[in-house]
This record gives sequence, C-alpha cells and structure tokens, in this order.
Amino acid sequence: MRLGFYMIFSTTLLAAQGSPDAAAIGRKAFGLLAAGSYSELVEMFTPELRGQLSEDRLRNQLGPQMRSLGALEKIGEPVIEPAGQLKVAIITVKFTAASIDWRFTVNSEGKIAGLFFQPVAGPESEWRRPPYSHPETFREREVTIGDAAWKLPGTLTVPSNTSGAAPGIVLVHGSGPEDRDETILANKPFRDLAEGLASRGIAVLRYEKRTKVYAQRMAAMKDLTVEQETVEDAVKAAALLRSQPEVASSRVFLVGHSLGGYVAPRIAQQDSRLAGLVLMAANVRPLVELIEDQLQTIGMAGTDLQRAKAEILKALPPAYLDDLRNYNPVEAARALSLPILILQGERDYQVTMQDFNLWRAGLGDRQNVGFRSFPALNHLFIAGQGKSTPAEYAQAGHVDAEVIEAIAGWVRRR
Repeated sequence: MRLGFYMIFSTTLLAAQGSPDAAAIGRKAFGLLAAGSYSELVEMFTPELRGQLSEDRLRNQLGPQMRSLGALEKIGEPVIEPAGQLKVAIITVKFTAASIDWRFTVNSEGKIAGLFFQPVAGPESEWRRPPYSHPETFREREVTIGDAAWKLPGTLTVPSNTSGAAPGIVLVHGSGPEDRDETILANKPFRDLAEGLASRGIAVLRYEKRTKVYAQRMAAMKDLTVEQETVEDAVKAAALLRSQPEVASSRVFLVGHSLGGYVAPRIAQQDSRLAGLVLMAANVRPLVELIEDQLQTIGMAGTDLQRAKAEILKALPPAYLDDLRNYNPVEAARALSLPILILQGERDYQVTMQDFNLWRAGLGDRQNVGFRSFPALNHLFIAGQGKSTPAEYAQAGHVDAEVIEAIAGWVRRR
C-alpha cells in the first residue's frame, strides 16, 4: 500500500455571479500552501472543500508530500481553463525531484472548490520501453473485465512466438485509484511486467481499477470493502483470461502488488482454479501499522503522526476497516495448497522487510512456497541507492530485469 502521491478534492457547483480573477486566486493559494499557511489557505475554500480537506489534513498529509519533492525551484504563471461555471487556475511548479501541475478550481464567488495536483506530462515523465521488452514477440488487444454496472477496460498482452497455449498472469494493483499500468509519476510497473513477461512467453492481463473508473460511485459507498475495491474484479479477470484461446486455462496465475498481494490469498479462496500466486511487496501487518511506518519515513512523529494517521483512517469507510480487522494473509495462505512466490525489495519503505520476514516465518516450512528479496529495489521493484523516499518515484525507471526473470522462470516451472 502506498500513500497517495496526488489527491483529488471536488465539490458541488455553485451559482454563477461575477467573474473573479482565478489567476490571482490560484497564485495566492499556492503561495499560502508553499509557505505552510494552512489556516489562511482553508479560509479560501468553499465549505464543501473545507469539509474534505481540513487544515490538519493539509499540514499532515499534503505538507510532507510537498517536502519530499525537494526544493522549490520555479513557479510558472497561471494558465486558466474554463470548466462550465468554474475556472481552473493551473500553475506549473518545478521542484528538485519533479515538475508538478497544481490545479485550483475557482467558483463564481472566488472560492476554491477543488484542488488537484499531478506530475507534468513531458519527455522526462514519458514511459520508455525497457530493454527486456521485445515488442516483435507479442501483440496486445483491448478487453473488458466484468459487465453491466462495474465493467472495466483492460489490455491483454499475448506472446506471438510460442507454440500451443501460453501460461497467463493477472496483475492486481496496489491501493488507490490505479490505472492498468499502475502508473506513478514517470513509472509504469505493470506495463513493464506485461511486456517483459509476454516477451518471455507468458500472457498478461492488466486492467483499470474500479476505484479509478468509478471514483465518485465508489467514494459514495458507505459499505465499501476490499471485496468491491479489488477482490471481485480480480476473480472476474482470472476467469476472462482462462477463456482466451491463446491461454492455457489450467495455468493462470495471479501476481498481486502491495494491496493486491495482501489480499491475493483471499482472491485465491474465491477462485479455486488459480495455478499459483506471486506476492510482490505484500504486507502481512495491518493497514494501521503500515500507515504509521510510512508517516515516520516522511519525517512525522509524536502528536503530528498520530493526527495524520487518524485523518487517513477517517477517510476509509468503517466497513472497510472492519472487513480487514480479523484478516491474516499468512493464515489465509496456509489454508491454500497452491504454489506461492514471495518477492520483496529491501529498500521498500512502504512494505518493509519486516513483512517479508513475517511471510517467511509463517510459510517457510512449505515446499511449494519460494522467497526472494532484492537489495537495491524499492516498492515499485525499481533499483536505486540509499534510503527510498516518495520523491524517488518521480525518477523514471523500470521493474528490475531480475524480477521479470524470477517471475517468468517460476511460472514456466509450474
């Protein structure tokens, strides 16, 4: 699981009267944000936004994420985009680690009705094919997972140079509103995995997460649990992959990253036809402990840390936390007979070696469970040096070739 690197806050539209200077309002808002003047910034918000994005949340969540980007080097001039009765002031800000677009939505009364930030699209943030991807050896087609209310777009990457049906893998995302590539800033680890594994004779299915495609509907669900967020769609994706003519239906595996690895045993409980599980940076410890570790990594402690943790947990429906309260992924995995491969980056600050060692302690006596850790890799299984931080995700990289080979070799032996 990871702390979100971007946030979206939206509110209802208000009646139009007048035409405020959205550029000036955006400039002032970013200035207050950069200065840490959160109480003054909140005064610029609509009541609806203030209810979603409190002063404490700005200080304890957004502030540390901004600091992780390094020094502020340049603030661009606002660009204004119309949005119905609203105006959006877009300010591009260059930090040491990345350039970020800050979008302030201004209503007709001159109040900020929405705040959104994302990395700037440009050459430095474009995904480039890794050396281990050989596009001449695979082909891709669009597919749809599920139907009716929750259908999701996906991509099937199929090897074209194999004789007979290929083994298949379903990729299951980490937490948050992930796309099919699990994009975070300049990195697309699921696309790396799909192309790398397909280049080695394995079909791969990846898809948009339900919380991305149906964000508003999901946010409004009071009884939301990990079943609706992740499990149901993963089961449907595996069934779809088994039905593809190029895929050996008895050799469909699931690769879960972060949250996807945490709930992979639960997915397997609902899909008895899976051939095996690969858990990448999968936590064993509960969400509450993970959040605390992550906040400590970005420099929080004491009362500030506890307040920030409470804010994060408060954003989750009680049903979500209740559903996971008694879930133990190691116990769930022990009840399964299928083979499991557990992978961990040793520089991962979000799911740490503590979790990897808990997996080993619980499953190390099983002959069909394998373990491997990678000293240089972070939570995205991308190589780096020194202590990993959120700012590292702004640096373009690829899932390490050793990880691709480890998964491919393990699947081929099954």
